[in-house]
Amino acid sequence: QAPESFPPLRNEAAVHVLRGRMKGIQGHCNSCYMDAALFSLFSCTSVLDSMLFKPFPLCDRNVQSILRDEIVNPLRKTGFVRARSVMHLREQLTEKGQCSSFTNAEKDPEEFLNLIMHQILGIEPLLKLQSGGQKEQDCYCYQIFMDKQEDLVVPDVQQLVEHSFLSSDLKLVEIPSCFIIQMPRFGKEYKMFSKIIPSLELDITDLLLDSPRECCVCGDVATLECS
Repeated sequence: QAPESFPPLRNEAAVHVLRGRMKGIQGHCNSCYMDAALFSLFSCTSVLDSMLFKPFPLCDRNVQSILRDEIVNPLRKTGFVRARSVMHLREQLTEKGQCSSFTNAEKDPEEFLNLIMHQILGIEPLLKLQSGGQKEQDCYCYQIFMDKQEDLVVPDVQQLVEHSFLSSDLKLVEIPSCFIIQMPRFGKEYKMFSKIIPSLELDITDLLLDSPRECCVCGDVATLECS
């Protein structure tokens, strides 16, 4: 455990601390969905550090302290989290979520995020989406759904997000403070892509609802959009 707080790892420090054997979060009993999510959310960014410190109205302080002291701070300090620490969190989620399979089964990452962010910590939804002019939907993460594209052999995240939003007729109602995206590459049986290249920056200009954009023909403010 690391009771003192450590900032997220950046640049050379991230490479030094996280690279090599026995680094990252140790897997155990189908924990990969949770290990990958926790690593993504906390290792190198502070955008969700409010989950670790802020006393939300519905916040379970025990889960919050396990997350902060047994997982995030050791990860940032030494680059390694043992499986026992993650199991401690999984046991608490099982108790709070009334779902016995959190300690042994492979789960959907979205189910884990909804449980810990909404039911246990009481955080407001991070995303507001609108589909085809219908009512807004609030959610904590966006899962990419799309048909197999023959021209996308090794896609990057930018391409996948744009394809998915277009095929689902989705728009972001506002710029999100945090945009958690679940790739179409999970589960034991099927992976749509063998590899996905991380986009270090994500351009969401074309994904925003009613966002003023430039006409590709004349350069003025666009009045029409062709999918």
